Amino acid sequence: MKSGTVAVIGRANAGKSTLINVLVGEKVSIVSPKPQTTRDRILGILTEKDYQIVFADTPGLYKADGALNRFMQRTADGTAKEVDLILFVIDGHAGLKSEDLAILKGYADRFKNIVAVMTKTDIMPDSEIPMELVKFSEIGVDVVPVSARKGKNLKELIKVILAKLPEGEKLFTQDIISDRSERFMISEIMREKILLKFDKEIPHGVAILVNEFKKRPTGNLYDISIDIVCEKPAHKAILIGKQGSAIREVSSFAREDMEKFLSAKVFLTTYVKVKEDWRNSESLLREYGYSQKDYE
Repeated sequence: MKSGTVAVIGRANAGKSTLINVLVGEKVSIVSPKPQTTRDRILGILTEKDYQIVFADTPGLYKADGALNRFMQRTADGTAKEVDLILFVIDGHAGLKSEDLAILKGYADRFKNIVAVMTKTDIMPDSEIPMELVKFSEIGVDVVPVSARKGKNLKELIKVILAKLPEGEKLFTQDIISDRSERFMISEIMREKILLKFDKEIPHGVAILVNEFKKRPTGNLYDISIDIVCEKPAHKAILIGKQGSAIREVSSFAREDMEKFLSAKVFLTTYVKVKEDWRNSESLLREYGYSQKDYE
């Protein structure tokens, strides 16, 4: 059987997480229209009778200063060095920019096993797709146009991936779809809802700490306690909202998704705390789980 690892890499908002979620058939990565939604490497595992593909979702390639962003970029680059194949994802709807080609060429020069994926073709005029595909010719890599949202051309993408993966045994058992714990996924659900509700800088300055994650001995019920850490007192006020309205709303949305994910009722308690400039503190990044020696 075919079995291998595939790094999914690209600029912020290219559609990497959505593509993996659709291919795996389960939500393993949170999704929002904002840059820096994915902060760490998350594995999504697609297992069929005659193959297993382990997709590694990575942070978007994004130019910004700060320790957190450096960690994110090290994660993306480090993952590329470890896998059997790289899928370089480009937002087709936004058009293939010179920056995209330059980054793709850089990866193609360093890594020989690479496939370009042009996403969001469902919202592109059909006449534009061939013109965009021609632009890839100078790089000399295979390119597959897809629409994850519409399921367009995904079978062809799988065929292309399998042709480039080695023969081997399964890396994970049949029932595993992600390497991440339930506790981690709960924190990501909370962060996703904050990304979707709040604008501009606030969501990117938020870290989520799960203090309690415990199933009660009787009844199908989890007690979950979460700290939402932000960078400024003014951000805390916005996150809480007038008389607590904002935090109640975002917590309610998060709890609904947590219950679906856990197939259980959730008693959720949230607290908002301030840790100024935590994104530039190496010690706080380690405390919040954003520092990996493998990528330093």
